[in-house]
Formats: sequence, C-alpha cells, structure tokens
Amino acid sequence: MSTNFLNLSEEQIALRNEAGKFAQEQMAPQAAHYDKLAELPLEILKKAHSIGLLNLCVDSELGGSGLSVFDACLVIEELASGCAGMTTSMVVNDLALIPILLAGTAEQKEKFIKPIAEHGKLASFCLTEPGAGSDAAGIRTKIVKDGDYYIINGQKQWITNGGVADQYTVFGTLDPDRKHAGICCLVVPGDAEGISRGEHEDKMGQRCSNTVALTFDNVRVPAGNLIGSEGEGFKIAMKTLDMSRPMTASIALGIARAAYQHALNYAQERKQFNRPIADFQAIQFMLADMATGIEAARLLTWKSAAMLDRGEDSTLYSSMAKRFAADTAMQVTTDAVQIFGGYGYTRDYPVEKLMRDAKLMQIYEGTSQIQRIVIAREILKGQ
Repeated sequence: MSTNFLNLSEEQIALRNEAGKFAQEQMAPQAAHYDKLAELPLEILKKAHSIGLLNLCVDSELGGSGLSVFDACLVIEELASGCAGMTTSMVVNDLALIPILLAGTAEQKEKFIKPIAEHGKLASFCLTEPGAGSDAAGIRTKIVKDGDYYIINGQKQWITNGGVADQYTVFGTLDPDRKHAGICCLVVPGDAEGISRGEHEDKMGQRCSNTVALTFDNVRVPAGNLIGSEGEGFKIAMKTLDMSRPMTASIALGIARAAYQHALNYAQERKQFNRPIADFQAIQFMLADMATGIEAARLLTWKSAAMLDRGEDSTLYSSMAKRFAADTAMQVTTDAVQIFGGYGYTRDYPVEKLMRDAKLMQIYEGTSQIQRIVIAREILKGQ
C-alpha cells in the first residue's frame, strides 16, 4: 500500500525509512522475547535516543528531535510495526513533556525538559487514578499549597514508565468539589521523598511497556514546579491529549499494518484444497477490508496531525483518528489471527501478540467510547 499519496518530501521519506529500519532490525526481533518477560528493554530505548527517535516533538534546542506532529506520526507508525509496547514507552516521553512545552515558562522548559531529552531519561504522564479514568475531571489526588511548596497526596494508576521514570508530570486537585476548575499540573522529580511505585502490571498486551501504580505520600515540590496557573491543569491535560492522540493513532496503525502484512504473506503461502488460501474470496474480502481500514485510518491520522501543525483546533479530528485507528487495529489483528487459523492462536506466530497489543489501543488515552462522546460533542457544537 502506498503511503506517499501526499507527496512526502525526501527528508520525510528518509526519516520514515530510518525509523522503519530501526523497528525491523532492533525492535521486531526482540519483541516476542520482551513480551514474554514483561520487561522494558532500556538498551533498545537508549539506542533509539541516540539516533533521534525519542522525544520526537521536543524542540531541538531542548534536546529533542524537533519534529512536527505529522513527521512524528510517520516515525511512530514505523516503530509500532516493530513493537507497540516499546513504542508506547517511547511516545509517553513526549506525552509527559508536552504539558511543559504547551504551558511552561522558558525557565521551566530548560529545567524540566532539557535534562530529560538530552540524556535519554524517561518521564511519565500521571493523570489516571484508580477511581478516575474516563472522568479525568474527577481525580482525587490532593494538592495543598504550603508556603513556597505544594504537597501532593494520592494515587495514580496505569502509569506508563512509572517504575523507571526520572520525572513525573502529575495532575492533582486543590479541591475535588471544584472538578476541572481545581486541577493543577506539577512536575515531580522521580527521586522525591514520599513516592511509592507498585509492581509492574501483568498486562494482556504491550507487556514490555512498564506500567505501575504510584502513590504520593506528602510529596513536597517547589511552587516553581507548577505548570501554568492554579486551576489550569485540566485545560493543559486536554490540549496535551489533543496533540498526542494522532501519535497514539499512529501506534495503532503500526500494529494494524504489521498484522495485515503477516496475514497477506501467509495467505499467499498457506495452501488448502491444493490452492493458496488467498485464492478464496472469503480471505480476499478480509484482506480487502483490512487494507481499506488501514488506509482510511492513516488519512484521518495525517489530517489531524497536519491540523495541529497549522495551529488549528484538532479536537474533533484527533478524537476521530484515535477512535478509528484503534478500532481498525483491533479488527485487523482479529482478522489476521483468523487467517492464520489455529497457528494464529499460538505464540509461535506474531499475530496473536499483535491482537493482544491492539486491544489496549481501544482503552488508553481515552477509550473508543469516550472518543465517540468527544466526537459527538464537537459535531453538535454548531447545531
């Protein structure tokens, strides 16, 4: 399938090819191994950082790659075709730093972004809680102002990179009764006293991506670690998710594309009734739907990314892209397992991992159901 219908520049093609080469040479050969171990391969992430495949949207003067959102999506799709779990941990660095990029002062960017980006350290985005996932405005982590400090108490759940991060971008509330109006965004050093990290979650898919629960027990941070103003945290989080959702959609695209390619190859090799199964219309229709879904998801993803790069409001299309790409990845990987038949249901073949990895895409960074709520709200605004 062609991905150059928008006339990508030579630089964009080279960037995409470099990411694809890294994915196939460094990530894909180790994907099943680290999935089985449920262990994040930090050495692979260090290699990715060394060639500019980490902190993709961070300004180059701050140590990042300085890519547009569109170019970052090109890279992420390639990486995710190698391993979605590794890619998620890589992309979460952008997710954790974007709030500071969007709302931090020049001094805060130098202090909180540059050391992470320059040295290949990991960061975490801490929004979700045990009792507040889809209802982000309902978070209960408490923030209290104490002179020149803020004191944080509460729990965060499903935190990617949480067990290995050097820095946390934490969202808490001055008053839960104020809902979104009380939420603040604070940068918390990973070595701050009072942080407890849970065990790595035993997940169904994307198992190598480090995911833990975090507890903040009277964690004190300087008032200068507040990003934006008091009460602006919810707005910062939503703007961050608008920007990150095309990148998340690109992870789903990478999963779907890998599954489709495996299924296409297998259908042409596997014979039944003395013919390749690709000769049968039932298989052809599945492949046709898979290919169509991937192309359509890519178009939505690229459109939302291009809108962000132009400074346009992308809430509608970012949610459309994330929802459609996630659901497409689930359908494509399910069909890929079906095409492989009994073999696809075993871990001897790659499609069962891709199916497990795809399921998470419908859940994190806003479930497919939440995306539909956002989409409906946006399209009804002007009615």
